[in-house]
Amino acid sequence: MDPGSAAARPPTLADAAAVRLAAADLAAGCAVVHGFAHGYALTARADREMIARAGRLTGRPDGRPCAVTTVPSAIRGLFDWSRLPATLPRRQIWALIDELYELGPFGFRGPAAERVPGHLTAEADGVPRTVRVIAPGRHCPSNAFLTAALTRTGAGFLFVTAARRPGEPPYGCGESARAGFGGEPDVRVLAHADDAAARLRHPFHAPAPAPVSVIAFHRAAGHGRADLPVLTLERAGSLSEDHIRSLAARNGFALSPTPGAVRAGG
Repeated sequence: MDPGSAAARPPTLADAAAVRLAAADLAAGCAVVHGFAHGYALTARADREMIARAGRLTGRPDGRPCAVTTVPSAIRGLFDWSRLPATLPRRQIWALIDELYELGPFGFRGPAAERVPGHLTAEADGVPRTVRVIAPGRHCPSNAFLTAALTRTGAGFLFVTAARRPGEPPYGCGESARAGFGGEPDVRVLAHADDAAARLRHPFHAPAPAPVSVIAFHRAAGHGRADLPVLTLERAGSLSEDHIRSLAARNGFALSPTPGAVRAGG
């Protein structure tokens, strides 16, 4: 086979046929390592068996709270807005979510909707059934893959974690992802067509191994300057705390980091 032919090239998010095949394989029980905004993620069905398998592949500790992913337009449906603290206006949170996903990848923790099964939720700060949702942002080509995978599985969400092998930092390029996972029989790799271009698409975000930043709104965290209600920075990541604080203030919120808001993988 001609090594320069399209058939010889590794599959990428720009290849519609490869995207469809990866989505079908995910629905059949494979994990997919794929470009995810400024880095790479491992995505799979969100059942217990696949989460356990993903843990073995990545070295993710047993019992660690899970994160789920979906396309940005479906994020609101994963939270129970009736359980939102009264001091946190939902429309302003919606506006902040939209603004952050316009910039790139981000994560939120909030009260889990009924449709989210218990093994994907966690008690946080005494609040039962919270869920962490991480999505790649509106302009990431991985949304086409996620849409196809969600359609194939019939689910509104998928399990997601950082793409890495045990003891290694999260991967930031297709070459590393293929080297780390390409030999696994039940893992598919779907790289960015151009890793440098993917990073340039997210100019405000630090590249991998920086994780995705996470804001929590499952509880009322008091009031800040100008009596603004406080949102909690649960994890400091690729978007700087100052940038997040500025966007939060523009939407009527103060921001307070938790003591554990360190740059840790997901």
